[in-house]
Amino acid sequence: MVPSLHHKASPLSSSIPLPIESVMSELLSGVQTHNQLILKAAPGAGKSTFFPLQLIKAGLFTGKIIMLEPRRLAARNIAGYLAQQLGEKVGDRVGYRVRGDTKVGANTQLEIVTEGIMTRMLQSDPELSGVDLLIFDEFHERSIHADTSLALSLEVQEALRDDLHIVVMSATLDQSALTELLPEAKYVESQGRSYPVEYRYQPLKPNDYFIPSVVKQIQHLMSTEQGSLLVFLPGVGAIKQIAEKLDDLVKGIEVLPLYGQLTFSQQQKAIAPLKGDQRKVVLATNIAETSLTIEGIRLVLDCGLERAAKFDLKTGITKLEQAHIAQSSAEQRAGRAGRLEPGICVRLYSEGKLKQQPNVPSAEILHSDLCSLAMEMAQWGTAEVSDLKWLDIPPQVALKQARQLLVSLGLMNQQKQLTAAGKQAHQFGLEPRVASMLVRSLQGDEALFQTATVVAALIEDPERNTLDLQDSLYRLKQGTHQKSAAILRRAEQLARKCERAFILQRVDECLVAIALSFAFPDRIAQSRKLGSGKFILSNGHGAEIDASHSLSDAEYMVVIDLMRGQTNASRIFLAAKLDISLLQQYFASLFKTQDSVDWSDAKGRLIAEEQLTLGSLVISRKEIAKLDKQKMTEALLNYVKQKGLSVLNWTQSAEELLTRTRCAEAWLPEKAWPKMDEESLLYELDTWLAPYMVDVTSLKGLKNIDLVQALFARLGWPLNQEIDQLLPIKLTLPTGTNKRIRYEVGSEPILSVRMQELFGEKASPTIALGKKKVTLELLSPAQRPLQVTQDLASFWAGSYKEVQKEMKGRYPKHVWPDDPANHIATSKTKRQFNK
Repeated sequence: MVPSLHHKASPLSSSIPLPIESVMSELLSGVQTHNQLILKAAPGAGKSTFFPLQLIKAGLFTGKIIMLEPRRLAARNIAGYLAQQLGEKVGDRVGYRVRGDTKVGANTQLEIVTEGIMTRMLQSDPELSGVDLLIFDEFHERSIHADTSLALSLEVQEALRDDLHIVVMSATLDQSALTELLPEAKYVESQGRSYPVEYRYQPLKPNDYFIPSVVKQIQHLMSTEQGSLLVFLPGVGAIKQIAEKLDDLVKGIEVLPLYGQLTFSQQQKAIAPLKGDQRKVVLATNIAETSLTIEGIRLVLDCGLERAAKFDLKTGITKLEQAHIAQSSAEQRAGRAGRLEPGICVRLYSEGKLKQQPNVPSAEILHSDLCSLAMEMAQWGTAEVSDLKWLDIPPQVALKQARQLLVSLGLMNQQKQLTAAGKQAHQFGLEPRVASMLVRSLQGDEALFQTATVVAALIEDPERNTLDLQDSLYRLKQGTHQKSAAILRRAEQLARKCERAFILQRVDECLVAIALSFAFPDRIAQSRKLGSGKFILSNGHGAEIDASHSLSDAEYMVVIDLMRGQTNASRIFLAAKLDISLLQQYFASLFKTQDSVDWSDAKGRLIAEEQLTLGSLVISRKEIAKLDKQKMTEALLNYVKQKGLSVLNWTQSAEELLTRTRCAEAWLPEKAWPKMDEESLLYELDTWLAPYMVDVTSLKGLKNIDLVQALFARLGWPLNQEIDQLLPIKLTLPTGTNKRIRYEVGSEPILSVRMQELFGEKASPTIALGKKKVTLELLSPAQRPLQVTQDLASFWAGSYKEVQKEMKGRYPKHVWPDDPANHIATSKTKRQFNK
């Protein structure tokens, strides 16, 4: 059990040894004899508190110990608890560093850090001067920061600091994967300890509404059971809705929220012990799963859901998705009920549903926006992910997309190196888009910088249910913003990073969207039709808002937050109206002037224009009277791409060649056939069709292109010479006549021929280097189908007898020999044949 991280120690922590104590001698000797150590300790063992405390007391290291804690709340509380155990204040021997708050001193031996702070420590001093030990706590949460820091730390240890010690601690880690990553590591395992927990499964029925069902369960538990209740909910919205409906709980029960966006004092209120016989209901996100003991809890209500950030590669948007938790998370949640005394865990899902879930959550690095990682790798001097050791290798597709965005922001060049602006942005330690906005604003006037600074603070912690960022800024200036103090404090911190002072009065509302354009050039939106609420983004994606919102009348806006829905268009959740002419003054490099010739369905002809563009958006256009030949070709190619290959002149010969080549690709894959499917042909029109359009200047001219020659050219030598031998158009029969072979993709080749013309043939003909037998459709003298076969020899020896008997009576003037396999082929009647 983890001791309570508060002034009042729990009964267990004060009277009963912690499970971690049984392996403490092994741990303390292990960190001295091995430079890598893996500690697996069940929830409640004391790994986050007792182990680091003993490291300090034992004085094993002269240098600092840095412990990475995934959550700010846990980092502060662990530091507070350990300082209390040493009889000191936070900042003496134990301190912490979290975003926006640091408490360390000259005598600090243990620093508990969070988020990307360890990564920044490594980047600023790769040798980690003065640091002897790195501890990665709660590694099973697999945050992208922890994975990145561990990868960099392992390289530091291998290349620069073989005396550096690394400890990885987790409650539910993937032991085999971690030991493979750290094969030389000392492995220590400690069992946890908790009181018995009674499990009750209460799955919601299909017609049950989530919020009322949770409220009903809370009311029932608080009226029938003793102790306080911890409720795990998927997000802040659910917490607020349920809190509003719990006003009628019995007196003496306090309802307290617990989630990451609350202030530290608000979070502390939820965790701290209550006075006397008071009880509480703590409504929490998964922030309460690990590293914290919440006083008085013996009841847990687990909805089995969480909101996890998922990056959508199609839109470049990170969105929160509600999902079912992994089995390890369910175990962690239930364990909260047995920390202090025997407890009860009610699960709003079935046991069967739980067993269907994965054992552990997937690593954040596999489904996150990798922009920050790409910047860290570039700053580290690592171009390829394979240069570092990863527990899960970052996906190449996501990393490539991240680098493309960094290039568009001006933070990275094509060689995967940070530009001067990128290096400056990296020093800020901010999300790349926000850092880019601040770097660019520093090159502008004072009003632009001040505006960018407050905008950065506002979008880091946006108001809920506010679509127009201008509204938030207005409330901030009026002093009515719900988080005014926090936003202004953050703006001051950001200004100090830029070595400036923040002055709210210098903020210019007209420049809000300009500043945002530096961060979101790919999300500048143009109205498809004023008032419709439908927009197209500069990255080509569609987006929309409710037509009743005032922003629906905007001609242009910058979109900050949006989510892809069931349709092709994404829903906009936060944006700001944009003056496009003002953007041209501040960000001229975004705009390009180009000549364009394209087909107009509305006018039924090709239109030549001079266009001012911003990404996929056409800002203005001016018709050009005279058409440039090259542009005309491009326009006609665009027309074909839009309308499809059917607009070209597909003669019988061209269609046959195309079909034969597609069949050849399937039947003779060992040869280097070019892709001939429609998608590939449309995508590569520039390479195979454009050379035959030199004098083509109209739609009528498209019909004059010889597609046979174009396709032969695409085949290239020697395939364009071999195709007629491999898959011939016609087959010469024993009678000397030529018959066409019918080809169809996905089917066998077919030859329709009168039966008499194949007399004397011992076997079915073959094509494609003998790999394909031609299916024979044998016809009567009147060209009616008699038999279909791929085995001519078997037909002659077998069912031919039945056919002969019938045909002799129906066509007595024609030859029907008893031994067709050895008879002379003929297309003549008996009289003509005997002459």
